[in-house]
Amino acid sequence: MSKKEIISTANAPQAIGTYSQAVKVGDTVYLSGQIPLIPETMEMIEGGIKEQAIQVFKNLSAVAEAAGGALNDAAKVNISLTDLSVFAQVNEVMAQFFAQPYPARACVQVAALPRGAMIEVEVILAL
Repeated sequence: MSKKEIISTANAPQAIGTYSQAVKVGDTVYLSGQIPLIPETMEMIEGGIKEQAIQVFKNLSAVAEAAGGALNDAAKVNISLTDLSVFAQVNEVMAQFFAQPYPARACVQVAALPRGAMIEVEVILAL
């Protein structure tokens, strides 16, 4: 019997590759990276980095809820941006979705992200 439980919800973009939206192992949930796709249409949200970040955190929230948790259960957040100069705006958006004590976090600049996204975020929850 597998110790992995696959988490899936229609309230977040469906996996577009060989991965699951999240995998739960014991009390730990590994959420796959989310880009700013609208779940109902699988199209990118219009707008700039703030709109994209809001959509990403909404998507992650939906997956966290499907796993029986919430973003405030996050132990670690990994953010990938195509332009680090927008980090302050992403930080402002993140403050709308997380309460203290905040999770550990890393943020890196990458050359490109799927579908031309400006941001991708992955989260590890501790339930």
